[in-house]
Amino acid sequence: MAVPEPSEWLDRELYSRQLPVLGLPAMQRIQEARVLLSGLQGLGAEVAKNLVLMGVGSLTLHDPHPTCWSDLASQFFLSETDLGKSRAEASQKRLAQLNEAVRVSVHTSGITEDLLLKFQVVVLTASKLEEQLTVGGLCHKHGICFLVTDTRGLVGQLFCDFGEEFTVQDPTEVEPLTAGIQHITQGFPGILTLRGRDKEHSFCDGDLVTFSGIEGMVELNGCFPRPIRVQKDRSLEIGDTSAFSPYLHGGVVTEVKRPATVRHKPLDRALLQPCVVAPSAWEVRRARCLHQAFRALHEFQHLHGRPLRPWDPVDAEIMVTLARDLGPLKGAEEEPLDEALLWKVALSSAGILSPMAAILGAVAAQEVLKAISRKFMPLDQWLYFDALDCLPEDEEFLPNPEDCAPKECRYDGQMAVFGAGFQETLSHQRYLLVGAGAIGCELLKGFALVGLGAAASGGVTVVDLDHVERSNLSRQFLFRPQDVGKPKAEVAAAATRDLNPDLQVTAHTQVLAHTTENIYGDEFFSCVDGVVAAVDSFEARHYLAARCTHYLKPLLEAGTQGTQGSASVFVPGVTEVYKGPASAEASEDAPTLVCTVRNFPSTSEHTLQWAWNEFEGLFRLPAETINRYQQASTSPADVGEPPMLTSLHLVRGVLRARPRTWQDCVVWALGHWQLRFCDDIVQLLRRFPPDKVQEDGTLFWSGPKQCPQALEFDISQDMHLLYILAAANLYAQMHELPGSSDKIALRALLKSLLQTDSPPLASPSARELAESGRTQETDQGHPAPTPLTGPELQEFLEVWSKGPALKPLVFEKDEDSSFRKDFVRAAASLRAQNYGISEPVDFAQSKRRVSPIIPAIATTTAAVAGLLGLELYKVVGASRAFRHTYLDLAENRLERSAPSPPAIREFHDLKWTGWDPLKVPAGQPERTLESLLAHLQEKYGLKVKMLLFGGALLYSAKDSPKNQAQYLPLRVTERVQQVTGWAPGSGQRVLVLELSCEGEEEDTAFPPLHYELC
Repeated sequence: MAVPEPSEWLDRELYSRQLPVLGLPAMQRIQEARVLLSGLQGLGAEVAKNLVLMGVGSLTLHDPHPTCWSDLASQFFLSETDLGKSRAEASQKRLAQLNEAVRVSVHTSGITEDLLLKFQVVVLTASKLEEQLTVGGLCHKHGICFLVTDTRGLVGQLFCDFGEEFTVQDPTEVEPLTAGIQHITQGFPGILTLRGRDKEHSFCDGDLVTFSGIEGMVELNGCFPRPIRVQKDRSLEIGDTSAFSPYLHGGVVTEVKRPATVRHKPLDRALLQPCVVAPSAWEVRRARCLHQAFRALHEFQHLHGRPLRPWDPVDAEIMVTLARDLGPLKGAEEEPLDEALLWKVALSSAGILSPMAAILGAVAAQEVLKAISRKFMPLDQWLYFDALDCLPEDEEFLPNPEDCAPKECRYDGQMAVFGAGFQETLSHQRYLLVGAGAIGCELLKGFALVGLGAAASGGVTVVDLDHVERSNLSRQFLFRPQDVGKPKAEVAAAATRDLNPDLQVTAHTQVLAHTTENIYGDEFFSCVDGVVAAVDSFEARHYLAARCTHYLKPLLEAGTQGTQGSASVFVPGVTEVYKGPASAEASEDAPTLVCTVRNFPSTSEHTLQWAWNEFEGLFRLPAETINRYQQASTSPADVGEPPMLTSLHLVRGVLRARPRTWQDCVVWALGHWQLRFCDDIVQLLRRFPPDKVQEDGTLFWSGPKQCPQALEFDISQDMHLLYILAAANLYAQMHELPGSSDKIALRALLKSLLQTDSPPLASPSARELAESGRTQETDQGHPAPTPLTGPELQEFLEVWSKGPALKPLVFEKDEDSSFRKDFVRAAASLRAQNYGISEPVDFAQSKRRVSPIIPAIATTTAAVAGLLGLELYKVVGASRAFRHTYLDLAENRLERSAPSPPAIREFHDLKWTGWDPLKVPAGQPERTLESLLAHLQEKYGLKVKMLLFGGALLYSAKDSPKNQAQYLPLRVTERVQQVTGWAPGSGQRVLVLELSCEGEEEDTAFPPLHYELC
């Protein structure tokens, strides 16, 4: 029977998020690999879990040692029923359930040279130094990649030996540079000029490049990689082109990555001549000290036959003396040992902590994948990581030996570091976790292991409205194949309770957003000690951060993209408030990019991005928004809620009335075609006519800005018809209506529609808004509807209050759907016609850049969850040495920094930080708007110019005295209801108002005004 090629049996759906990170060749090598893992304590379990999730071909487990109580603090495959059983045998079945394609077996006898020859990679965890030296020597001799990893309390180490000459075929995660070609000369050397913004490229002398898509000089297409030289004008010399055909147009130049060679020393030499990975000289010295600490810990074990006792000063003194007696490392004769650091390591080394296991296990698993796939540069050769800053700074709060003594419970490993008192505090915590995806699953696993909320008065609430998908199974640890289609929050909560039956876990499937503040309001947050954000959008993170700032709750937040990840902590009064990670959306170039894509495209990539934005804005976001309002109350109070108003304005133009038939969907698609490819262009040219001259005398439409022209719908044009066919079918799918693939019938229907007296060549929303004059123009000439009042939007919402929910369409969940691809291709092509962009729209080549799929792998996810676990220790405990962490597992970077303290802002005698609202009680009877303004001036010296609730104006100093006389005597809640239709709901305690005052500077941002209703 023939064995299928790897590409034939790779489960692309399962690994859809992993493939963009590792690539198909690497995934094929991973699926064929054989790995031996010795040591199944918490650290070994983490390594095994990550390798199985990511699809390693075969994993053999070795650990004959019996399960003990301290294992349960970090080993999530074991339970109390496994006490006394072999750790490897007890873990095998549960580990195999993670991925049925991975062969998981157990080796019960010793590790011999013959056994090692069966594997490509060997990993030892929590092993004795004698075993490490023996196995490491044999692996180095036979060219087997060898790793050692271990954690002792709050410190961890990782060692890699990939041999004397290990070739890395793809050293970085960075995509090869690509650029569009404008012209290539015939000559020696040939000179290649790049197109548009690509002229500011990052190519360097000596880079190897190849070419594709060139018309004319076709000899270059797919040629053997050529070296380049960069000229002063940023053009490229590409070698001899004198004998080639003349260049006509088009094409792309692409960098070819070069392999790199790594040379590693065997463990016996690397112990005395350690090469450590660290970002600074200070951290190199600290890592060398930790290196000696681990050597001393091994020596203590060898001499006394046992590990150090927790927080025992006698044992600690012996260990420090051993470290001192080891002598200096080669090349470090002048470096004195940091004995204070050694003391901390010694006192806390008896413990086993799940966050440390998660971090070191993730990094070790990534190094295994590097060894197998030969993708990304491996560590060179030692990595040390410590989180001793989790210990209290004040010695008074440090644990004592009695508090840390084993008690034969599942938290023994953790109490050996922090003590029983801290464990009790952890158990009474009440935490909110938002997101039960990849990071959320890892966090819940961590909560179960550390015992967060395990007491009757504690608990964890997990919120997620999504359902389990097959692609989740390669990185979301708590889900299994039988869970596909079930709510993530409910499955994750049940799985977490299986890990630790004492944990109090509550699942919520309603989204946490503006629209559900009746559920997640004052009463809900009053019962929360802290919030953890494991969400995948900046919008959701900012909303959660605003809730934490409002309710003064600490926020732990993490995110990943491929091999990169971050973990951050925000604590009221201690750190700055959350502002969000740097992103394209927040960068200085973002307004230019958004404007370029929307109104001034010059490349096919711009048109593709615009088409993807169209897909999201037409077929996903409106449906999600309307569904949220259908789930919420549709009373006037809810509809008038300012956050609700904002969301509804955005979808009103897309969803005016429910379609009932296929013809309704075609009419909508035809109207939208007219709006986007004709009316919008006409509107833009009114703002920026073709002959518009700028202040410097140059034409506005020059350089990369290509003057557009409106299209006229032509039923004979295939791309026009394809757009209508795809858009109408997608609109029908969103409304759960039957569609049609019959192009002949569609042409006939369009002919009849176009022959009527009033063909639908403008969308109803655009036509009505234009006729009523109710539009405002953005700075880029883009028309947008002006805000409507609460009653008007309530009338709009009534259209959607009855009938079935809409179906949001998400491209990544059905990548093979022809209508989705056809819509993006047709929309991008028509947009290119608008702007005279002649280069072809290469959907396949550009899909990754514009697709909403975010690359993700299990190792990065586990690492950031572990990093958040360390910050959780600090938030709950006595340490205030908080850290933000950035990591890149591909480039071996792990950088930690202290968060900034909250900035103090001043205005006259008023001082505040981002955590400090102005608090004004409503009083009994409730104060009027006039008395509120007087109170602010009297108490804080603030003479208010404007007062707002959401986006609604409650007061303006510019209003006429007549208008002010009508509303100033009203109670504040009466004025809010008058303007927005809002009325205070049951249990609502605070109205958040915004103010602007006389004398403020441009950069003044006053604190929110909390108007306390009760």
